[in-house]
Amino acid sequence: MVAVPSDTALASGTDEAPRSLAQRIWTPIRRNPTIFAGALLLTILVSLAILAPWISPDPLKQNTINRLRPPSEKFWFGTDQFGRDNFARTLHGARVSLIVGITVAAISAVIGLALGILCGYFRRVDAIVMRIMDGIMAIPSILLAIALITLTRPGLGIVIVAIVIPEVPRVVRVVRSVVLSIRAQPYIESAIAGGTKGFKLLVRHILPNTLAPLIVQATFICAAGMLIEAGLSFLGAGVPLEIPSWGNIIAQGRSFFLRAPWCIFIPGAFLALTVLAVNLLGDGLRDRLDPRLARRM
Repeated sequence: MVAVPSDTALASGTDEAPRSLAQRIWTPIRRNPTIFAGALLLTILVSLAILAPWISPDPLKQNTINRLRPPSEKFWFGTDQFGRDNFARTLHGARVSLIVGITVAAISAVIGLALGILCGYFRRVDAIVMRIMDGIMAIPSILLAIALITLTRPGLGIVIVAIVIPEVPRVVRVVRSVVLSIRAQPYIESAIAGGTKGFKLLVRHILPNTLAPLIVQATFICAAGMLIEAGLSFLGAGVPLEIPSWGNIIAQGRSFFLRAPWCIFIPGAFLALTVLAVNLLGDGLRDRLDPRLARRM
């Protein structure tokens, strides 16, 4: 005889499914609130930047009749001294900052990972490369970037290269310290004594252990790259003025600060929110990927 579930059991079964689904969604958020907050905010900003050509007007279109208009229903973020829509310019400026930040972080991570592993594993390479890294770190990143951009033609590619060069030594030092600590572990010494080849040892044992701190460091480099790009553009040594970026928008609006403060506050707020989102994501990843901190959570 087959038992037929009662109406009460069916009702309780249907009520438990949504609760279990909600728990599966809520538990990772509760355990990683910083990662969730940073990822959500960064996703919104990236989506606005990607959709900028379709949800905003032409950022270069000038209309002097509407110059320095305050934020309104027609102009959400107001207009600048040439009548250009600040909403469109701010969203397109996000594209520049995000491209610079992500590209700088990716290139710095790849180069720094390769050099850091070589320096940490091979002592002779370490003696030469780390002295070069120390020399680069002794030069302020802003001054080095300005010097490189001054010697060449300003452009987005030159800005990325100028920011990557001073950021690579920071990645090299982080990866090198991790490799030195792992190289002293007993299982690494046993693998070396057992005749394991150097390349196989680097790929299987050392490289995977460097990825967690490398990802965290890359997030901070991404935020620093966006700030440096904004600073260079503000000083006139970044991307050309015809390209809307947050630094260019702030630099062009500083002369009209008392009359039109929205020209500075709005792109500055977007820059601050983007850097905050990246830093929140980096802090959350550090807390989650670091075994010592993960045990306390």
